[in-house]
Amino acid sequence: MDWRKAYEAWLEADLCEELAIELRGCKDEKEIEDRFCKDLEFGTGGLRGMLGCGTNRMNMYTVARATRGLAKYIRDKSLNNVCAISYDTRKMSREFAFLAAGIMSGQGIHVYLYPEPSPTPMLSFAVRHYHCACGIMITASHNPAQYNGYKVYGADGCQITLEAAKKVLLYIEKETYFENKIPDYRQYMKNLIEYIPTDVEESYDEAVLKACMGKPQVPIRVVYTPLNGTGNIPVRRVLKKLGNVDVFVVPKQEFPDVNFTTCPCPNPELPETMERAAELAKTAGADLFLATDPDCDRVGVGEIKSSGEVRYFTGNEIGILLLDFICRYKTERGKMPEAPVVIKTIVTSDLTYCLAEKFHIEVREVLTGFKFIGEQIGRMESHKEESRYLFGFEESCGYLSGTYVRDKDGVNAAVLICQMAAWHKKQGKRLSFAMEEIYREYGWFKNKLLTYEFPGADGMVRMKEAMKELRLNHCSFMGMHMKEKVDYLNEETGLPSSDVIKMIFDENRKIIVRPSGTEPKLKIYLMMSGSSEKEVEEFAASAEERCARFIANYLKEGNVYDI
Repeated sequence: MDWRKAYEAWLEADLCEELAIELRGCKDEKEIEDRFCKDLEFGTGGLRGMLGCGTNRMNMYTVARATRGLAKYIRDKSLNNVCAISYDTRKMSREFAFLAAGIMSGQGIHVYLYPEPSPTPMLSFAVRHYHCACGIMITASHNPAQYNGYKVYGADGCQITLEAAKKVLLYIEKETYFENKIPDYRQYMKNLIEYIPTDVEESYDEAVLKACMGKPQVPIRVVYTPLNGTGNIPVRRVLKKLGNVDVFVVPKQEFPDVNFTTCPCPNPELPETMERAAELAKTAGADLFLATDPDCDRVGVGEIKSSGEVRYFTGNEIGILLLDFICRYKTERGKMPEAPVVIKTIVTSDLTYCLAEKFHIEVREVLTGFKFIGEQIGRMESHKEESRYLFGFEESCGYLSGTYVRDKDGVNAAVLICQMAAWHKKQGKRLSFAMEEIYREYGWFKNKLLTYEFPGADGMVRMKEAMKELRLNHCSFMGMHMKEKVDYLNEETGLPSSDVIKMIFDENRKIIVRPSGTEPKLKIYLMMSGSSEKEVEEFAASAEERCARFIANYLKEGNVYDI
């Protein structure tokens, strides 16, 4: 892409005042190149990027272009001309959502629009409820405040598949940025744009509670932070309906704040994101504390131990604790389904297999991304086997215990976690003690995610070079002997082809590497187990150091992020 030519075209275009001022004020050539070196990439995660002016940024024009392409794809494929749209609390989210609604309705597509910021799982629910051809969720999930995004969902309520994303992209690429005038959505409100009523929210609440394990048998006290996001109202509403849960909300993170002032990176996977919740949990004497990300599809969890120490749980630990709880709860009551199935991603804890063996559960493993878990649920439903579905989870704090949506659900997870905490509390246990019991029974398991950012216009190129080097090396990785390597891009794995490499060093040691689908970041997952915590930590430290040395060969600048 000729970035100078693109830059000049945008300078000459009739931009909105805010973006025009921003572009004219940009004098740094490297920054200008980064803004125009490519079109913002569209994939299974839709669009995601920094807010700002340029083809490689999230703005009214990149959103309008993507929506025009998506609308024409729907019409050409003779799909049901109905679309559901939701948005989170980020800067420009409401504007992008209403812009998308105007463009869709302008193409003759009926739009069901949430009138207020609502969680991603509620968008998935609306797609299925209204039998839509697609859904649009405006969110950048757990990214910092300067980001926003545009997720696309299919008729099944899942984020679109790899194949569908490629087809939609062909339509988007035919669209220009400035050929069409930005529409005013209000002209369509009387006939083609319809606000989603509260009875749909009530149906969603009922579905969430039906997928959970009943009213807590003992009262629990919970500190909750929505991290200034969409979870504030629905999480509290459903917990109130559940009963026996006393909720305290972190005051400065209760209501929307587009700058996320008290949580610059609103990711509940990060302990520092939940520091304010931990502080309030100490003073409130809470049994645990919870955090949902801005679009409320992930949940982070922690507790204050009897010693006063703060214990943060990883996504894998909460997933394992929930699976163990669900299995025990249903078994005790004779409610375990016949031939139950749990679904996890390839980078999610292998401790799942230990529990599956104990409770006689089938484990299905899918590629990274909850859409693949949703896809499996859909297949089970098509074979009238959805009753077999027990639980699905991924290491990045995503959980789902029902089939009413096709994405991870922070509301569902918050309810399950409270029920689980109350169940253990009745037995005189904290969640940390329950986790230690599992480790003592099955051995110590540890997963760690390392994320390496590849900045600059050539970042994607350098990242691909790193992946190419890994594919060429079959015997070892930075001095560690490799027992086996699985290339999900070029080998028959039973899963869709994907740019992922798994290096297996022995039955207890794995390293999985994959590029992010939406950003110039390389993600490396360390997966290990052993007879003691010390043994596992030693391998983790060694593997992390080797990964850092390998990546250093391809990084010109930037930092390593431990998540």
